[in-house]
Amino acid sequence: MDDAFDRVLERYSARMSEESRMLSEAPERLMEDRDKFLLAVGEKAARFLHALIIAAGARRILELGTSYGYSTLFLADAARQTGGSVLTIDVAPDKQAYARSELGAAGLADQVEFLAGDALDLLERADGPFDFVLLDIWKDLYVPCFDRLRPRMAPGGMIAADNMLRPEGARPAAERYRQAVRAAPEFQSILLRIGSGVELSVRADGEN
Repeated sequence: MDDAFDRVLERYSARMSEESRMLSEAPERLMEDRDKFLLAVGEKAARFLHALIIAAGARRILELGTSYGYSTLFLADAARQTGGSVLTIDVAPDKQAYARSELGAAGLADQVEFLAGDALDLLERADGPFDFVLLDIWKDLYVPCFDRLRPRMAPGGMIAADNMLRPEGARPAAERYRQAVRAAPEFQSILLRIGSGVELSVRADGEN
C-alpha cells in the first residue's frame, strides 16, 4: 500500500460514512436504491483478505461482485505484491466504470481485468485455476457459483464468501452455501466472524 492507495481508500471511506448517515436517517432507501450504495465488505475484512492473499502468495485472483471497487482495491494491491492479477466480474458496467477509475487513480489498473455480464455465464468461460476467490454477489447465486468454481480452484486455493451473518435477510441463502461447501470433500471450511461474516474455504485435497 502507498500514498495513492491511501488517497483512494479515503474517498471510499468518506463515501461509506456519508451513505451510512443517509441510511440511518432513511433505512428504506436501501431497498429503494440498493444499487446506488457501496455495500462493501468493510475495512477490517478487506485488510484481512489482503493479508491472507499476500501470506499465501496467491497470484490468480477472482472477484465475483466488483460493485464500486472497494474490495477490488485491496485485492489489486495484494496482487501487485504477489506478482499476480485480479479478474473481477460484475453485472453492472456502470459500477465497474467507477471502480476502474478509482483503481487507475490508485495506480493499480494494470493488476485488474474487468468483465461485465452474468457471473454464471462468465465463469463457464473463465480460465482457472484460481488461487483466491472473493464471492460477494447476489446470495442466491453463491451455490451455483461454487459448483462452477470447484473444478477451477488450484490446490490450496481459497474461497472467501461474504455476508454469512449479515444482513439477516441473506441468512437462508448463506446457510445453503455453507452446507454446500462443507459437503464438498476436497474443501475445508470455517466461518470467520469478521465484518459481515466470511466463510473461508480451502481446497485441501492437493489434486488438480
